Amino acid sequence: RENLWNKTREAFRYIYEHHVEEYDWFFKADDDTYVVVENLRYFLYPYSPELPIFFGSKFRYPQYVKQGYFSGGAGYVLSREAVRRFYEQALQDEERCSVVFETEDLQMGRCMESVNVTAGDSRDAFGRKRFLPFDPAAHLANSDTEDPGYWYNEYSYYKPLSGKNCCSDFAISFHYIPGYNMRMMDYLIYDLHAWGSSYRYPPLPPTKTPEEAMAVAEAYPIKSVQTTAESSTHTPSTETTEETFSSFKP
Repeated sequence: RENLWNKTREAFRYIYEHHVEEYDWFFKADDDTYVVVENLRYFLYPYSPELPIFFGSKFRYPQYVKQGYFSGGAGYVLSREAVRRFYEQALQDEERCSVVFETEDLQMGRCMESVNVTAGDSRDAFGRKRFLPFDPAAHLANSDTEDPGYWYNEYSYYKPLSGKNCCSDFAISFHYIPGYNMRMMDYLIYDLHAWGSSYRYPPLPPTKTPEEAMAVAEAYPIKSVQTTAESSTHTPSTETTEETFSSFKP
């Protein structure tokens, strides 16, 4: 985690300088993030990579990033245009895209907001998340998510769902997956079949207009979220940010 933000900055700098015209989308994740790439491609299919947009598991910190930011652990994906703006504009503005800030995902959100890159809505038609900041068991069975005071419920931009309805049928990513569970996930997703059952895959979605793509639902209301930096016990600063956010797992 040391210098993670600057490692991320430099990774996207390298991408821009060497590969930005070779691909449409660029996905950043941790080494313990499990990603179903087929579902990522399915989700991105209707979106133009020339739109200034990125997607992930959206958190809120309105006193620092008004439109929300994406959990680094669940991963986030930038369009080609988002990478262009990050390199050509955000990296040139150290006041709004600081090099000394250590909380990678929060700072990426601030940088993207400063260059008008939209933090998109990646939920499915039922409001279920596709990018998940914990492992499947935590979302399916963890009673912590049912506690209104649990930090995830306060920081999640959209209302978290738990139990069988926690996650999209086409979930893209899960976090905190150790190496041995990566193999288990592979088996459960790609090799295990229930005899006699079949799944009818939906067709590819139609291409979204720019207006449809950039439409973002508002955050769900909760009373416990601090709205001003003065009243928050988690105010970002270059001296305390890393320590303050160390308990915020994603």
